[in-house]
Amino acid sequence: MPLPRTQATFVSPIVESRRWVAGAEFPPDRPLLNVSQAAPAEAPPEGLRQALADAALNDVSAYLYGPVLGNDPLRRALAQQMCRHYQAEVLPEQVGITSGCNQAFAAAIAALCGEGDEVIIPVPWYFNHKMWLDMAGVNAVPLHTGEGMLPDLAAAEALISDRTRAIVLVTPNNPCGVEYPSGLVQAFFSLARSRGLALIVDETYRDFDSRGGAPHGLFQMPDWDTTLIHLYSFSKAYRLTGHRVGAIAASTERLFEMEKFLDTVSICPSQLGQAGALWGIENLHHWLAGERQEILDRRLAIEEGFPVLAAKGWKLLGCGAYFAYVEHPFELPSEQIAHQLVKDASILMLPGSMFMPAGEPDGARQFRIAFANVDRAGIHTLFERLAAFNP
Repeated sequence: MPLPRTQATFVSPIVESRRWVAGAEFPPDRPLLNVSQAAPAEAPPEGLRQALADAALNDVSAYLYGPVLGNDPLRRALAQQMCRHYQAEVLPEQVGITSGCNQAFAAAIAALCGEGDEVIIPVPWYFNHKMWLDMAGVNAVPLHTGEGMLPDLAAAEALISDRTRAIVLVTPNNPCGVEYPSGLVQAFFSLARSRGLALIVDETYRDFDSRGGAPHGLFQMPDWDTTLIHLYSFSKAYRLTGHRVGAIAASTERLFEMEKFLDTVSICPSQLGQAGALWGIENLHHWLAGERQEILDRRLAIEEGFPVLAAKGWKLLGCGAYFAYVEHPFELPSEQIAHQLVKDASILMLPGSMFMPAGEPDGARQFRIAFANVDRAGIHTLFERLAAFNP
């Protein structure tokens, strides 16, 4: 008898790691440093919260079903924002709003793949992508990254089969933090187009890219929407994680298919979340620029402070957006070390094995540091504790 689809995949690393600290007590002079999850922990700016409150009190439509692909004002505003950001033409009808970026990915896979099809994803991977492919009965084909934690084009081409339907890129990357060079992204687009595949580019962290201007030119390509499926999240930009508002840009034909999936799962995105996202686009441009500068400063703090760990044998493999990806110097595997770090150093950090196929030796040597909620002082404390740690 076939197993239920949920049993085809693993437990979410975020859910699993929370169990490690459930009920634990930490010394007053060594409180828990949680660098496990890439999500802002603070509330949105007061103006956005006021907009949510006003919608909840005064807008009857905030309590009703809305369009499956999102409200027209938000689709128009996001399309206009994308036109400015990517210096290209993106039409509102090429944009859909989803209940978070994870749902955008799920909808894309539902519109592209049948059971037994294949999708190529770089390793280390974003674990929710792998989990959804497992539950959808789609084979995740690992594309191991090379120097600089970047995916190799020739290696990707060698993995393409007659069952391949898409290649997935995440930039800036989760878990590695690296920003994929424009030329590399363009090369993957050309490969996908030449082989009749979709290129899914998840840009959840695009607002915290260190590069000025458009990070790539894919939206400037003729008929970009026949190849590119772009994913985005309002969660990180405007601190709306709990409201679950994401977005997808693709051809109207593909959005038509995705609409069937979205209609049966959530019917429509959160009305209040959409109100917050729209207010954010219209009013928080300068505020978001300040948030970006803060994240870039934390990235700099990681890079400036890392010699303390390098002296102990640690290696910085990637850094950017919300993440640093590191290699530890110990003989024990990273998952065992992760448990010891909770107990002995009050650090909650995800091991690389949670971003890899089972049994991958690299995963046993690596960790992801999510520093979105750790300021410069916290990063200094984190490195002090890690430098003193010896399992």
